Amino acid sequence: MYIIIFILGTIIGSFLNVCIYRIPREESIVFPSSHCTYCNTPLKWYDLIPVLSYLFLRGKCRYCRGDISPQYPIIELLNGIIYSILFYYLGLSLDFLYFSIIISILLVISIIDFYHQIIPDILLVLVIIITVLYRVTVYYIYGIPIYLLDSLIGFLAAGLLFTIIALVSNGGMGGGDIKLIAILGFILGLKKTILNILLSFIIGAAVSLLLLISGRKSRKDTIPFGPFINISFFISALWGESIILLYIKLIM
Repeated sequence: MYIIIFILGTIIGSFLNVCIYRIPREESIVFPSSHCTYCNTPLKWYDLIPVLSYLFLRGKCRYCRGDISPQYPIIELLNGIIYSILFYYLGLSLDFLYFSIIISILLVISIIDFYHQIIPDILLVLVIIITVLYRVTVYYIYGIPIYLLDSLIGFLAAGLLFTIIALVSNGGMGGGDIKLIAILGFILGLKKTILNILLSFIIGAAVSLLLLISGRKSRKDTIPFGPFINISFFISALWGESIILLYIKLIM
């Protein structure tokens, strides 16, 4: 079953690459069909096998020999690994379906933010809609409480904190980051949102320091914060309770 879930993740990862390329350019993610970005030749099904096609073609277009970005197999593999991890912890359930969709969207947001320093509103709206549908569904099927108050507190607390940071830092935090953390705060609730924020700053600081030391970035370069927020969300959503309990035990 894990192999099936992994393969499914890589297939969806291939579609995520289409979204990453087309959404910032305001192009349709459905039409036209997949094609080479150099010669515009429509790709055959055997050109689109996740990971394997890239390896067989040695990172070159079959038709014009233009370079294929290694981003494509990396995203496919990463999404397959993410789905496998989610399946391990959540099993074949509504939770697995929900978090698979949400984290795939966050993966798209992360890469778009990395390349273009923007977080498309359409993807944030999609996260909200899917979350509301998921909450209502599990309430009516399983009777699981929606915890609306905790979600609203997480939403407002995260959004307000990042708004203050944006004002104090004179634009050091973007509007997309504010909306993103607020929406994830709604999903996690207050307790896990605090962890999400703390982890995002810790991971962000560590990665930024490594980039500065290695010379890949200078102090004047902008480093997108969205990917750090999303990585921290993944950790908080899966292991948040365990991390919080461990922290409480340590301080007690």
